[in-house]
Amino acid sequence: MIKASVWHNGIVIHSGSSAVLFSTTIVVNTVPFSFDPPDITERLQAWLKRAPARTGDDDIWRLRSGSAELTAAAVLVPIVRREPELTVLFTERTSHLNDHAGQISFPGGRAEPDDVTMEATALRETEEEIGLGRNHIEVLGRLPEYITATGFRVTPVVGWIEPGFSLAPDPFEVAEVFEVPLTFLLDPANHQQKSMVWEGRERQFYAMPYQSRYIWGATAGMLLSLYHALAEPEKV
Repeated sequence: MIKASVWHNGIVIHSGSSAVLFSTTIVVNTVPFSFDPPDITERLQAWLKRAPARTGDDDIWRLRSGSAELTAAAVLVPIVRREPELTVLFTERTSHLNDHAGQISFPGGRAEPDDVTMEATALRETEEEIGLGRNHIEVLGRLPEYITATGFRVTPVVGWIEPGFSLAPDPFEVAEVFEVPLTFLLDPANHQQKSMVWEGRERQFYAMPYQSRYIWGATAGMLLSLYHALAEPEKV
């Protein structure tokens, strides 16, 4: 049975910075779900057929840069088969990086000339960033491209990971690696829609805070796309 939920976000103001957050009311649907790899692949393919080709902040990038040129990149959205429930693996970026410093993200990065596909980019970057070998990853499909406000055209590649792997995070790029239950991320009660005044313009974005982790921006936007693909919301 599908249930409708309504909630209000709290007001958060960051004094002394250029970002001011406002509260929003959202109406969403809660749905039960269970998955295995073939089911996820089927749902991803179906979502790509009906979803926008691109999501994200293309308009903000054009306004900021005056350019439509984007840098190709890919990330891995790693679903780990933990017991008793699936999890999603994230990284926390180190604070000194030029792009998205200190933020919660998926492993990934810029495409290189030798990368034959965006899947190859995601797998290579994941191995370089956190030491997770591609032999541990079953690629299940893609989500729609996501355009970041910093000018990246990101292809999210969804992967299935069996337990028993070991990690060796790159200390220059990765401050920490952690996992969040998939049920939490696909529960719309945890999807907070916010607006932010940034560089003199209002920007809409999603956030999915989990314990002490603040998952927001592009990462939360891609998770919302994963929600649409897997949780089968009601059509209205």
